[in-house]
Amino acid sequence: MIVVELRKLFRRRRTWATIAVLNALPVVVAVLLAVTGLAPRPGTGPAFLSAVLTNGALFPLAALGIVLPLFLPIAVAVVAADAIAGEAQAGTLRYLLVRPAGRTRLLVAKLLSVLVFVLVTVVTVAAVGYFLGTTLFDTRAIGGTSLSGTSLTAEQLTWRTLMAIGYVTVSMCGVAAFALFFSTFTDSPLGAALGALAVLVASSLLLTLDAASPIAPYLPTRYWLSFVDFFREPVLWRDIVRGLGVQGVYVGVLLAGAWANFTTKDITS
Repeated sequence: MIVVELRKLFRRRRTWATIAVLNALPVVVAVLLAVTGLAPRPGTGPAFLSAVLTNGALFPLAALGIVLPLFLPIAVAVVAADAIAGEAQAGTLRYLLVRPAGRTRLLVAKLLSVLVFVLVTVVTVAAVGYFLGTTLFDTRAIGGTSLSGTSLTAEQLTWRTLMAIGYVTVSMCGVAAFALFFSTFTDSPLGAALGALAVLVASSLLLTLDAASPIAPYLPTRYWLSFVDFFREPVLWRDIVRGLGVQGVYVGVLLAGAWANFTTKDITS
């Protein structure tokens, strides 16, 4: 069943269209930087964007920083929201449950297909970013410079980039969990996606309020950009570990809620 769901997801044109559109903004930014030679001052703009003119190998991280606040969560929420609600809206959910696999196995298959989409999407953004960076910008620099000002070898830069990709993937798993949770409560994929995005927008807004500081460490978007701490010397693990912990709690609670609702609700569509 898992293979069937993966085939269904990646045979859809809209899946690849979503990934293509997601990569469009980093492509536009890379071309503009290459043509104008103007990058934002250090500390402004998306992470690492100011450094790519001197080391194009950093553009995968800049690409993730560009899409992470808005476009990547939207893409993940739309796909995850369609997992259950899309089948219900199309009237195929009842037929899927006629199989002897059962509701739990179907939910697990849907979940794994969404997680694979998250991983493929994040890796694709990073890969496209690497291609753009090495094609359009100077890559003569071996390794790079950490955010602390110390030099990084090529090997250190590679491993830290891979860890950053993994961290962003885990962060987006939290978005997927929200969307999949709402997807079990409605027959509207759009409604489930909007529900997940509403939570994320509310979280981002609360982070800007001083009055919300007591709950800020527990908000789902609080540590999204902590992947930049992989590029400090030494690595600042505090926010990275907290971010992984927060996402782990949200994913665990939301998936448990999704399972409890989906396995007990009446399926009428």
